[in-house]
Amino acid sequence: MPKQKMIDLLYELMKNSKRSDRELAKVVKVSQPTITRVRKNLEKSGYILEYTVMPDLEKLGFEIIALNFLSTAMGQEQEKEVHEWVLKNQKILFSSSGQGLNEKTLLLVSIHKDFTDFSVFTHELRSFLGSRAFSMESFLVSLRTEVIKHFSFKNLERI
Repeated sequence: MPKQKMIDLLYELMKNSKRSDRELAKVVKVSQPTITRVRKNLEKSGYILEYTVMPDLEKLGFEIIALNFLSTAMGQEQEKEVHEWVLKNQKILFSSSGQGLNEKTLLLVSIHKDFTDFSVFTHELRSFLGSRAFSMESFLVSLRTEVIKHFSFKNLERI
C-alpha cells in the first residue's frame, strides 16, 4: 500500500475508529484485507497508540480540568521517581517536559471532581516534588461552562 493510502487510513481512523475495515476500504479505495493488514502494521509500528472513547467528562462527575505548569530541576534518578508518580496518578491525563511560560519545564494536565479535589491534588503534588519544583502555575477550566471546541483528533490538519 502506498504511503499516502496508509496516511489516509490513519486520518480516517482518527475521524471514527469504530468503522469496520470494509467501510474504511471504501473510503480509502483499497481492499478490506489491505485495510486489516495496514491497520495491524500501524499498530505494531507505533502510529496508533490506542483506541479510546472521548466521554463527556462533566457527565462522569468531573468539574475541572487543570493545566499545571511547573519549574523543576531534577537529576535522572529524581526524574525517574517523578515519572513513576505521574504514571500512577489517575488524575493526570497528560504530562510532558517542555519550555516556556516563565521558564516552566513540566506540564501536567489533570482532571478533578471539584475545587477541593484540585486543592488536595496540588498539595500532594507539592509535597511529593518538594524542593524539586521551584514554582507552579495552574490554569483551571470549568467543564460546566460552554466549551468552544472539544478535544479531538477528528479534524487534525493534514501535513
